[in-house]
Amino acid sequence: MIDSSRRHLGARGRLALSAASAAAWASQKAGRGKGSMIGGLVALKIDPALMSRLGANRRTAVITGTNGKSTTTRMTAAALATLGEVATQADGANMDAGIVAALNSRRTAPLAALEVDELHVPHVCDAVNPEVLVLLNLSRDQLDRVGEINMIERKLRAGIVAHPDTVVVANCDDVLMTSAAYDAPRTVWVAAGGGWVGDSVSCPRTGEPIEWNGTHWRSAGLLEGGREFSRPEPQWWLDDENLYGPDGLVLPMTLTLPGRANRGNAAQAVAAAVTMGADPAQAVAAVSAVDEVAGRYSSIQYGSHTVRMLLAKNPAGWQEALSMIDPAADGLVIAVNGQVPDGEDLSWLWDVRFEHFENTTVVAAGERATDLGVRLTYAGAGHTVVPNPLRAIASCPPGRVEVLANYTAFRDLGRALARETAKEAPGV
Repeated sequence: MIDSSRRHLGARGRLALSAASAAAWASQKAGRGKGSMIGGLVALKIDPALMSRLGANRRTAVITGTNGKSTTTRMTAAALATLGEVATQADGANMDAGIVAALNSRRTAPLAALEVDELHVPHVCDAVNPEVLVLLNLSRDQLDRVGEINMIERKLRAGIVAHPDTVVVANCDDVLMTSAAYDAPRTVWVAAGGGWVGDSVSCPRTGEPIEWNGTHWRSAGLLEGGREFSRPEPQWWLDDENLYGPDGLVLPMTLTLPGRANRGNAAQAVAAAVTMGADPAQAVAAVSAVDEVAGRYSSIQYGSHTVRMLLAKNPAGWQEALSMIDPAADGLVIAVNGQVPDGEDLSWLWDVRFEHFENTTVVAAGERATDLGVRLTYAGAGHTVVPNPLRAIASCPPGRVEVLANYTAFRDLGRALARETAKEAPGV
């Protein structure tokens, strides 16, 4: 007997999911993790159309951008959960295999909030036909891995044209995302903030300079037909206390997560959920309760140290994360790797203002601790170099230690701390 949740998948889809389950089981038995990613890869090899099959008959929000994808997806899922069960990624796996695994894990959920890598957005939208597409921000990432951002903007723009019924919830403070959404027939503009403007000095459509006047911006050149390209009037905006929305809506918004960028993420998550039918007050309450995202912002006790973990992956993300560091902490560890997922070219270190720590002693850690140490030297920041992140934490005075790490350094340190914590648990 085939259960109703599998019947619409067809014979090939059911075979793909059975193989995925077997692969995931083998991965778990081998101690290689939960197996969701390998299961998704195996399933897609057997049935390349599986994402479309699993995404059918759901109301879906797709969330993308250079920074804040995982956090905004977590917040959007929380807000949509006020309407019903939601399929979403818990671990930030934002390419095809991870998306298939997320949809399969909640096969009967009527709603989905999917984090999607920028380059994968067009074909994922073709597969799941989202009700809402959330565009956060677009800035330079690892060029050796991702590519040039104006190319990504053009791909997003083309993908939006192919889905005229999708409502685009776009950050009007980001020039590149505004360009991607500018001609969309159904757009909700959110003033979510744009602290990093170094990659938006020229207009992606006219090639002319972007002129700024406070928060307002415009291109010095005109579009075809004499149209102006400028910052749209937002329907949603925020300050340090409230979120403002359509028809005079004012809602107090106090988040658990730190930082101005996360307030912007929350604003877009609420706007997306309300667009899909959520009550605004309930949506704000839901996003405000989010306190960690796949280990980010979490605190872990490690010996005499309370370790708070922050993640950053590119200059814009680093700049925002640096502003979240508590200057009263007893220690600060910055860990940098240079593996393929991080981008092997670390020249971006010179775009980050480490001068912020000229009066703070930093412990440089990670596989590329020496490169980081050179950058800190030129920034005038006192530092020591301890490549092993666990030893770097141990070298700090007892108390609270802030750890800022890039992708694989964050992942590997999280696993190492989990192992050490398990050893210290009673009865282990």
